[in-house]
Amino acid sequence: MPKVFDRHAPPFDRLTEPEIEEVRAALDIGYFRAGDVLLHRGAPAEALYVVIKGAVEERDASEVIDLLGPKRLFDSRALVQGACAHDFVAAEETLAYILPRDKALDLMRRNPAFAAHFYRETSDKLEAFASRSEKREVGALMRAHISELSLTPAVEIDGDLTLADAGRLMNERHVDAVIVHDHGQTGIATGMSLAKAVVLDRKPLETRIGDVARYDLVTVSPQDFVATALVAMTRHAKRRLVVREGETFLGFLEDLHLLGFIAGSSPVVTGRIERAGSVADLAPTAKEIAAQVERLHRQGLKVQAIAEVTSDLNRRLMRRLFELTAPDSIRRHGCLIVMGSEGRGEQTVRTDQDNGLLLAEPVDAADLATFRRRFSEALASFGFPPCPGGVMVSNPEWSRTVEDYESDFRRWAVVPEERSFLNVAIFYDAQAVAGNARLLDHAKQAMIDTLKGEKVWLGHFARAIEQFTVPVGFFRSFITAEGRKGDALDVKKGGIFPILHGIRAIALELGLTETSTSRRIELVAAWGVFGADFAKELNQAFLFLSELKLDAQLKAQRGLGDGLVRPNEMSAIERDLLRDALYAVKQFREIVRRHFNLSVF
Repeated sequence: MPKVFDRHAPPFDRLTEPEIEEVRAALDIGYFRAGDVLLHRGAPAEALYVVIKGAVEERDASEVIDLLGPKRLFDSRALVQGACAHDFVAAEETLAYILPRDKALDLMRRNPAFAAHFYRETSDKLEAFASRSEKREVGALMRAHISELSLTPAVEIDGDLTLADAGRLMNERHVDAVIVHDHGQTGIATGMSLAKAVVLDRKPLETRIGDVARYDLVTVSPQDFVATALVAMTRHAKRRLVVREGETFLGFLEDLHLLGFIAGSSPVVTGRIERAGSVADLAPTAKEIAAQVERLHRQGLKVQAIAEVTSDLNRRLMRRLFELTAPDSIRRHGCLIVMGSEGRGEQTVRTDQDNGLLLAEPVDAADLATFRRRFSEALASFGFPPCPGGVMVSNPEWSRTVEDYESDFRRWAVVPEERSFLNVAIFYDAQAVAGNARLLDHAKQAMIDTLKGEKVWLGHFARAIEQFTVPVGFFRSFITAEGRKGDALDVKKGGIFPILHGIRAIALELGLTETSTSRRIELVAAWGVFGADFAKELNQAFLFLSELKLDAQLKAQRGLGDGLVRPNEMSAIERDLLRDALYAVKQFREIVRRHFNLSVF
């Protein structure tokens, strides 16, 4: 083994001195002429190659998908997963180090930091593919940076200016909003805020503009994507955002700037929800929310952003419905919650109702019965089907006092049965959407405290990850859905569920209150359950599989499929990434098995 081997090049820089010496002893050098095939697609990889000089093409059939130069290595995935997904062919005369497969795998098993490099390699490819897909498919508006759009000019004024002077200035400059600087604060005043101050509040025209300005600015950068602005407008219920670069205010981005492209965009839907004066007024907006999912997906918005927009709109819809249907006693003493994918903020295509009500104290029985019926019936009329398991406000088990819930928590903790596990999983994902959110905080903490230290119960709870088979075999072959015609995979059961439930089980054990699956992955990694590199790979796998699921669901809605993913309809690169994502799921299941010692159950 020559001494010129660069032990500081990744991932060898993660090895200890004794391990470096093992590598030096095991390494060989290979010489390859242009056109020589180093690894064949479908064949096992017997070694890990590191290019010293020359170049190697990674080929998918006749297409070159990567060119590997000096210090690049290949094919780590094939070492772990059994077979090469592509051909590796010398593009010119090439020298390469050759590390035998057994030695490479032995180092991965013994050195987590060395192994983490290969986890990151997979996650980077998933992330890069998502970025390439976005650039290829995203619509003109969603692809645009805010700097590419026309903005309303930013007019900045001092807070000591009177309402009369501010109004004249806005008229002269033909703007409906101004930036207000007042004693170290920066806010916004609009034509509407001036009119309300004078007409409704009877303030004199000599009133300082700084006294009526609002100081809850929502700002974006000119480098942000318009998709980012769309999410911000929806989340903060704003018709306009302030575009700012450093300390410079560039202008206002208004919903009118977006309406020419997206009819029925989320800011418009938000406004319609807030203005609804009756249950009947909400019905059309509910349909617009459902239609918007496909529109945003067609424009190329990533599944995470679609879920954020959709979840925000659905929560606003339910909050307004709560205000319209709940009597005063329930509004004052209650908390409306959503659960399941709505609670995790991962809802895209509309599914069953998953909601409930917490009460600080008992309320009039007739009022409660009427609210239960009206709320659930209204949602059903909006297109939210009743939950087959009865997890909805109309079910008395899911609309009662916090004290009643806490009594059930104690019962669920001592009765390790499927129904108890399901109820805990549902409630743990809950988010408050209306009323007194502190009721949910108190109840959820009580449930976490009840289950703290219950390792046997938590182990049984985590076993649900074994419910479905991950549809990829040892040699990276897909395991298709039984009884289905064609090459079909259920990525929701075999890929997404093991991730979201496995991370949910660990998060519950750690006492975390976060509900988002992606955020739970980050927090669990921060606790040291697994490394940051694997966390990145796992999250990218989760998002990639969620994207495939959404695409299949939307096709099914159009009558073009059954909601399953068919690898034979995907490109070679997509199939390869699907294998990588599902293999990450298998690795995570092993982590969960070891963490909860599931072999003893």
